[in-house]
Amino acid sequence: MPRTNFQELLDAGVHFGHLKRKWNPNMAPYIFMEKNGIHIIDLQKTVVKIDEAAAALKQIAKSGRKILFVATKKQAKDIVADAVSAVNMPYVVERWPGGMLTNFPTIRKAVKKMISIDKMTKDSSWDNLSKREKLQITRQRAKLEKILGSIADLTRLPAALFVVDVMKEKIAVREAQKLGIPVFAMVDTNSNPEGLDFIIPSNDDASQSVRLIVRLMCDAVGEGLNERKVERENDGADEKPKRAKSKKSAAKADVKAEKVDVESNDTDKE
Repeated sequence: MPRTNFQELLDAGVHFGHLKRKWNPNMAPYIFMEKNGIHIIDLQKTVVKIDEAAAALKQIAKSGRKILFVATKKQAKDIVADAVSAVNMPYVVERWPGGMLTNFPTIRKAVKKMISIDKMTKDSSWDNLSKREKLQITRQRAKLEKILGSIADLTRLPAALFVVDVMKEKIAVREAQKLGIPVFAMVDTNSNPEGLDFIIPSNDDASQSVRLIVRLMCDAVGEGLNERKVERENDGADEKPKRAKSKKSAAKADVKAEKVDVESNDTDKE
């Protein structure tokens, strides 16, 4: 996996933090300096943290588990939706449904409801409904799709959570921590990094910064998925000769058994 490009981070403005008066003292180890009343993030440390997070996400994806990406802030939602859907991972870019992790079975019921509406619309009974009933069901479906459409394939709790802004997504972070789900996050100078498993000190407000970090994470996920695919294909290729060999052995055993039977019959005749 290639090391993160320092210049690329600089060009995207990843190093720009918040105003000095808005800082969180727990972010002090990741602050390089203050310039014109604004904290500057130490990109050398950001590079290390990005590589650590990317390597961990790659392994999770390689194991076949899901990573849930969360970014409901205006400047990040479209970026995250486009990048994450490309690697077929679940994401939340609209309002975070309270209890989505801690009350996951209820969320699954809502997703199943959405799927049942889809089946209903293709059924002949749909034509028997009145215009008003159809409109009500269609509106309900649209509402569910907006909030839960991107997590329809999430049949069990995710293996990890990736968050763009820990302050904005504090409910999601709290739920993940309660369940022991590892949290990966972009953390700005005004946020608290304590309790997070993988932090990426970075500007979580600028769209360019968000786009770059999310792209790097999704690239790592993509690598993990590709490696998983190659390994499974190789395992499948190895099993074919084994199966052929076992069939051959079984055939030999059958021939041997027949030979024994013939010999025993000849002996009986004598």
